[in-house]
Amino acid sequence: MSYGLLVIRLVLGGTMAAHGAQKLFGWFGGPGPQGTAGFLSELGFGAAPLLAFALGTAELGGGLMLALGLATPFAAFLIAVVMVTAVATVHWKNGFFATSGGYEFNLLIYAACVGFAAMGPGRLSIDSAASLAGSISGLWWGVGVLGASLLAGLATVELGRLGRRRWRTLPA
Repeated sequence: MSYGLLVIRLVLGGTMAAHGAQKLFGWFGGPGPQGTAGFLSELGFGAAPLLAFALGTAELGGGLMLALGLATPFAAFLIAVVMVTAVATVHWKNGFFATSGGYEFNLLIYAACVGFAAMGPGRLSIDSAASLAGSISGLWWGVGVLGASLLAGLATVELGRLGRRRWRTLPA
């Protein structure tokens, strides 16, 4: 089981870290911070440069932490918040299937993150090596990541859009 969890952590964490590097540094053909901020601005977010930095950091940091099995529930939370925000702002209106721009892949990533918070990173992880895996995993950690990420993601959407309305009303 530990080897299976390691493979899933490495692939999911590495993929999310690469997405974060696209946003923060423009690596791997990504838009970089200015392109990411522009996209977020088009979605209606205020303070888009700050949010672009937070988004890229959550993906890069959360992805690396998940891949390493380091503070796994926190890593899972960071990625889960990004998925909730992405679904709420981009994918929900397109329905379930990714072929239509829907949220199916975001849901898979989200479920994997909640699952890692609940079951832990496995034996081959930094959390396990530090004897933390048993104390920072379990049903309530999974429920906590599920609930907190839903609240944080939806709050991000609302506060980001509120910030946009305030930025528009500021005098020049």
